[in-house]
Amino acid sequence: MELDIAVGRALRNLPEVDHVVSRVGSDELGLDPMGLNETDMFLKLKPKSEWREPDKGWLIEQIRRKLIEFPGIEYGFTQPIEMRVSEMLTGSRGDLAIKVFGPDLGVLGDLATRVAATVEKVPGARDVLTQTTEGVDYLKLDINAAAAGRYGLSVADVQDELRAQVEGVAAGHVIEPDRRTPILVRGGDEVRMSAERFARIQISLPEGGEVPLSALARIRPGSGPVKIGREGGARFALVQANVDGRDLVGFVDEAKRAVASRIALPAGYSLQWGGQFENQQRAAARLGLVVPVALGLIFVVLFMTFGSARQALLILCNVPFALVGGVLALWMSGQYLSVPASVGFIALLGVAVLNGLVLVTQFNQLHAQGLPMQRVVREGAWRRVRPVMMTASITALGLVPLLLASGPGSEIQRPLAIVVVGGLVSATALTLLLMPLLYYRFGQPDTLRAHDGIAPVEGATA
Repeated sequence: MELDIAVGRALRNLPEVDHVVSRVGSDELGLDPMGLNETDMFLKLKPKSEWREPDKGWLIEQIRRKLIEFPGIEYGFTQPIEMRVSEMLTGSRGDLAIKVFGPDLGVLGDLATRVAATVEKVPGARDVLTQTTEGVDYLKLDINAAAAGRYGLSVADVQDELRAQVEGVAAGHVIEPDRRTPILVRGGDEVRMSAERFARIQISLPEGGEVPLSALARIRPGSGPVKIGREGGARFALVQANVDGRDLVGFVDEAKRAVASRIALPAGYSLQWGGQFENQQRAAARLGLVVPVALGLIFVVLFMTFGSARQALLILCNVPFALVGGVLALWMSGQYLSVPASVGFIALLGVAVLNGLVLVTQFNQLHAQGLPMQRVVREGAWRRVRPVMMTASITALGLVPLLLASGPGSEIQRPLAIVVVGGLVSATALTLLLMPLLYYRFGQPDTLRAHDGIAPVEGATA
């Protein structure tokens, strides 16, 4: 508690911090995955207009410099809602969570420490920490069964008496008109917090009278586990890490190779990689199914519209036109292929296909009038410049607020907007320049594609 207060005062000295609220340990219901030796420290920040440098990354570095002054603590950065969602989904708070499974707590602690040291050396790793599995002071009680038997007690009788002193025993309920309050009887705090007083606890004898606990058992100090984490019926130790300056998937791949080459797991022990990385992998697997299905449905609709697989595939050529701009926009902005960016690519495909549909429809109308193919593609592209530009510009301008966002939620909004805006630029330009050429070469079957001197059909004007 004293350390938490000292850390809070140090952070409160930062001009950007309004006030600090700390919450130590876990809740009474046991629903919080935090250990008893962990603290949630919430920082309420002043408006960005009052910051010395209006940049969140810069402020985090200032906080890190303050925390370095307190040796022995391990820390990580998150946000309240993000923290709760991560805890509910994966049971951890970092971008990457490595769970080391095995039966022995000592071996688990050693492996987790080595894994954390290895991951910390991977470029991009930040705030790497592992939960301590052992080191809490305990009072170990060895009950002498022979001594207890001489007083007419069994080991179970002594254990029940001690459990009542430490944990308490239910003694009934107080019934009121609108509530039922349970009554719990247990020893005072001074008994549980003092080894000397605990040794002087009086144990009731069956025939009457009392005997001190020290006459029945040997009490000695020792150390034990901080918390025993279990998942799927197996014990595990947790290593957490955040990723900064690179993509999460590439970081995890490199970390896996580093851990596999430097750490040999004993028999019966295994690693599981999760956290936000697990969510990303799950989302990528879904997108890997959704995108081909969406493209397949688009092809079916286009085929039903034109009655030609050739033209349906021609319109789908707009898809790579859009992907080029989206990928370049991500690269130029320093962003990575995340789930929001993937969603942006899906939205981009719809606009790109729509522009291709508009252009090919105009080409078909002009071709049906009997115009030469060169004139079809030239006039058709020129007539559809305005509709294609309007479709792309309206979508792009509508995403400008998301593109310039810097407040809460911008980490999700900006990648999506960057992909769509960048993809629309390339898709619009390449659609107007390359689609006419592709239509001229592949738009109509050879038997129907006319050369420049084709005779117009009856009633058509050349």
